[in-house]
Amino acid sequence: MQLPIRKQQIPWAMSGVRAALGPVLIAGAACNWSGTALAALVLSALVSDIYDGILARRWHCDTAALRLFDSMADTFFYLCTGLALWIHSPDVLLRNGIPLLALVAAEGLHFGFDCAKFGKPASYHSYLAKSWGLAMAIAVMAAFASGHGVTLVALSLSLGILCNVEGLLMSAVLPVWTRDVPSLSAAWALRRETMPVHRAGSGPIRRLPFQRAWLTILCNASPNTESEEAHR
Repeated sequence: MQLPIRKQQIPWAMSGVRAALGPVLIAGAACNWSGTALAALVLSALVSDIYDGILARRWHCDTAALRLFDSMADTFFYLCTGLALWIHSPDVLLRNGIPLLALVAAEGLHFGFDCAKFGKPASYHSYLAKSWGLAMAIAVMAAFASGHGVTLVALSLSLGILCNVEGLLMSAVLPVWTRDVPSLSAAWALRRETMPVHRAGSGPIRRLPFQRAWLTILCNASPNTESEEAHR
């Protein structure tokens, strides 16, 4: 008996298929598939990445678990994409060695910080992260299709470094794991809203040394409007 597929399961399936496309992309590059075919796989993954979120919000199944799974599927797919690009057009990555290493280091630092503080990776889906995903997909498709695209790849790598810096600062600011935070300013606003709740609770908020130093800088740099109003 075949069980019917609920529409709420479709976004999960789309993220899973996108992750599965990663090994297919590597196999295609190793088997000398045409650059157009490889670019088409990347385009398919990009379209699924856009529409799984749209459908999840429309069908009210946009849960924290789904968003985290979506983020992990994206990370896995683009790691596979990097390996496939190395197989297909190694010169594109060799000529961007320094920004590529910087991006890997930023990704590792961000991932490690999030796991140490929250016990799991972040899933912010910020505006900058979405821009990076689009720029990276375009750059990789151009590199696969033409065998060049060094400049586009360099720009996407630089945007990826900025995205990880923003994500790291957002993780430092937020007291608890939070999904779908569009920007650093939004993270700071969420912190100001949630901190009184945590102060009233029984459990202490876990802060890492990097977070304490960053929050000290922010607090010293921002004016204390409440004290000024009281003084007046």
